[in-house]
Amino acid sequence: MRTAETLRATKETKIKASVNIDGKGNYDIKTPFKFFNHMLEQFAYHSSFDISVNAESIDSDSHHLVEDVAIVLGSLIKEALKDKKGIKRYGQVILPMDEALVLSVVDISNRPYSKVDVDLNDEKTSDFETVLLAHFFASLSQNLGATIHIKKLDGTDTHHIIEASFKSFARAIKQAVEIDSCKSDEVPSTKGVL
Repeated sequence: MRTAETLRATKETKIKASVNIDGKGNYDIKTPFKFFNHMLEQFAYHSSFDISVNAESIDSDSHHLVEDVAIVLGSLIKEALKDKKGIKRYGQVILPMDEALVLSVVDISNRPYSKVDVDLNDEKTSDFETVLLAHFFASLSQNLGATIHIKKLDGTDTHHIIEASFKSFARAIKQAVEIDSCKSDEVPSTKGVL
């Protein structure tokens, strides 16, 4: 099993979390922000990762909490992947949610880069500041060591667009971490290292 767990405590947040990449999509998510909880649940379910996150906000700043959860999840996924032998490395999904259509592409390459090209009409949806969507994926990318592209192809409803972003990313990373049965003992690079 490819698993990792950690406890991260700062003056801004306290987060206890674990990830099982070879899970079934089970989740136990507790943060102070209900919409963010919902998105993390979608991430777990659609990636088939078992994810537990218990996050407390010390300074009541959603920016710090979302960033720190992304740092923790990115670090845990990277740790669980170990030397990355056998992974397919790439994943891509176009996912609809009602009128919204979002493309997500992932390359687990040890080259962190994130581009979230998602135009949103609202500054908030529920209790989630929409500017945090791009920030979440930037922090995840930096700590996972992955290239992430998320692009809105269509949509007007902010909730649907953000949810389609999380779901499409989850399904793309699920593809990327799958073991390639033809190359299970190889790092997926002609360099021999990622």
